[in-house]
Amino acid sequence: MIGTLTNLYTDEFANELICSFANYFLYLCTLNPKKNIVMKLLLISNSTNYKEKYLGWCMPLIAEFLKNEKKNILFFPYAGINIGGKAYPASYDAYTERVQNVFKEFGFKVTSIHKAKNPVEAVNKADVIMVGGGNTFHLVAEIHKYGLIEPVRRKVLEGTPFLGWSAGSNVACPTLRTTNDMPVVMPESFQCFDFVPFQINPHYIDPYPEKINDAIRHGGETRQVRIEEFLAVNQEITVAGLREATALWVENDRITLKGERPMRVLKFGKAPREIKPGSTFDFALNLR
Repeated sequence: MIGTLTNLYTDEFANELICSFANYFLYLCTLNPKKNIVMKLLLISNSTNYKEKYLGWCMPLIAEFLKNEKKNILFFPYAGINIGGKAYPASYDAYTERVQNVFKEFGFKVTSIHKAKNPVEAVNKADVIMVGGGNTFHLVAEIHKYGLIEPVRRKVLEGTPFLGWSAGSNVACPTLRTTNDMPVVMPESFQCFDFVPFQINPHYIDPYPEKINDAIRHGGETRQVRIEEFLAVNQEITVAGLREATALWVENDRITLKGERPMRVLKFGKAPREIKPGSTFDFALNLR
């Protein structure tokens, strides 16, 4: 198995990230070389648009993604640390109830992993794995606490559908290091599920246009500048800036950008480029 990333700042770290995804596929093929590896992901930037109801914009897309799947979904509420006036750990119940109320309207049954006596067993039995948004640091800390990195990775790379929004999309990447969240806790590791070999920055926002009211401007870094700082230190990594109301639909090694806004691709030493809505591309973010 791929080892835990114990030191995020070693010289070998970049090479390990580049190789980890391919190595894991090779590992699965070694286990059963005749078995086709099927991966199905829906990685959503945000759950809710401004002035819209919860999961309003993305629920039709989720329903389409799951239309041929079984209806039982295992939900990870670990990112929800302050939901409906409920602070952690009561927030897990509040978060689960909020999600259940929406999904039942579409005929889906949602069960939360925080209620499971054995979280690993719950993952092994899941028909669908779904990870909600919130604080990515807390989410990753809980995933490591319960030893869920390898069980979820194995399950999804063997064909179990995976979907997540915001922090739930961050954890599909090699690490959490392009989250927008405050480090409210220190996880055992920044390692995530590593389903895609690039990093996602959800909720990607563009700089304010020149005509915007100066009263709401600030003199600090834009989102692009912060990502460029990340790339200055991590020059081999690609970052996908996923704007609001967009999602990545992944089937095997084929990715389609859903929504009506383009996705920004950032690499060290190169000008940012845009991928148009509806485009299909590979894991290197090259158009097909």
